[in-house]
Amino acid sequence: MGRLLSVSAAVAAAALAALTPAAAQPAPPGPAPTPPPARPVFAPTVDDPLLAPPPPAPRALASWAEATSLLAATPAQGRATAEVARSRAAARAAAAARRPIVTGTAGLAIDLVHPTVAPGVPPGPDYTPTAPLGTAAVVASWSVIDVAARRARATAAADLRGAEASQVDVARRTALVAADAVVAVLAATRAAELTRQGLRLALERAALGARTHELGAATELDAIRTRQDVAVARAAVIAGDEQLRIAREALAAALGQDGELDVAAALTADALLAQLAAQCRPLGTGEERADVVSARADVEAARARQAEVEATRLPVLDLASSVSAYTTDPALGRVPAWTLALVLRVPIWDGGRRAAAAAQRAAAVDDARAVTEAVRRAAALEIARARRGGAVAAELLAAATEARDLAARVDAMTRRSFEIGRATSLELVQSAGVLRQAELTLALREAALIAAEVEAMLTEARCVP
Repeated sequence: MGRLLSVSAAVAAAALAALTPAAAQPAPPGPAPTPPPARPVFAPTVDDPLLAPPPPAPRALASWAEATSLLAATPAQGRATAEVARSRAAARAAAAARRPIVTGTAGLAIDLVHPTVAPGVPPGPDYTPTAPLGTAAVVASWSVIDVAARRARATAAADLRGAEASQVDVARRTALVAADAVVAVLAATRAAELTRQGLRLALERAALGARTHELGAATELDAIRTRQDVAVARAAVIAGDEQLRIAREALAAALGQDGELDVAAALTADALLAQLAAQCRPLGTGEERADVVSARADVEAARARQAEVEATRLPVLDLASSVSAYTTDPALGRVPAWTLALVLRVPIWDGGRRAAAAAQRAAAVDDARAVTEAVRRAAALEIARARRGGAVAAELLAAATEARDLAARVDAMTRRSFEIGRATSLELVQSAGVLRQAELTLALREAALIAAEVEAMLTEARCVP
């Protein structure tokens, strides 16, 4: 019995030894698992009349050179040009007041009671005045010493300097307004594109909500809420188109045109900045802006007017000469006299008009000084804001870009979650609204950065070809 047990144990040990190597070998690799089929993406086809681009304007601005030519005919620059012409004419008149004045007269007289006798001229020993009597006279005068006239010339020169500086400032300001209007049209055009993009996405979400409701994975409330978002997106498109029309009208008004004026595709933001830099040069070191120069010239003109009034208290010395002649028979005529005189005019009493005028001119000087100080401070404030405006706009643009990117990620994740039933329609609509607003904000920040660059360029510039 013991032998049988030992034999059985040996057989079992041999069998175990035979099975052990086979069990230690690795199992052969099986076939690769088949990946699950890709989940079909729901991509509906949407159509809406508002998805069409906005109607184009009758005209489009092709370049800044064209804008410059249109600005030259605007009322603002026309008035500035007319003011320069008026001041230049006044300067010529003030200069002419110190030059000699020569006048000539000629006449023919007859005595109706005695037609054969020369009126008022007796006959001479060898001649007889003719009847009718022909007369001629030449009178010349020159103010040798006239301090008031000299002050008037200084006043006219200061007025001319102020008008010319004001014309330069008007050119800069009208260019700034027009450039801002161009940027506004570019921004409104971009915003109109974004509103249509938002409408397209809203229509796709509405189709997704309707399809999910048909499959029983969403309620009717979900479908209605997505259609409500479509209505909001349509309203945004309508409002964006109106803002685009307003921007076009503002551009046309800035360039002295009627109706709407669009911006051609060639006039991009970079092209606008490059063409502006070619036309407007930055102010040099220590160079004042044209509006400050004009204000200081107004102060000089006011002081010159005050001095002009004060100079009317002084005497005036005139040099006068006159010569006359009349017709005679048999000779051609006679010159009875040729006079040359020095005339001294001394003001004695004018009833107080001079003192009142001097007080008015003194008040005008104080007013011009106050205006100059206000203009100087306003210019300094504009320059300071323009210098830091670019950095602020760049930071705001970076923040808006990050917010838009995050809103796009949230919207994509919310849509996928809604498709698999893990997000509600409220979350879907809210993420869509946030994305639309982030896109518009980004477009506005991009336009604000361009406007800040334009401001920085034209706030300290001289824009005269």
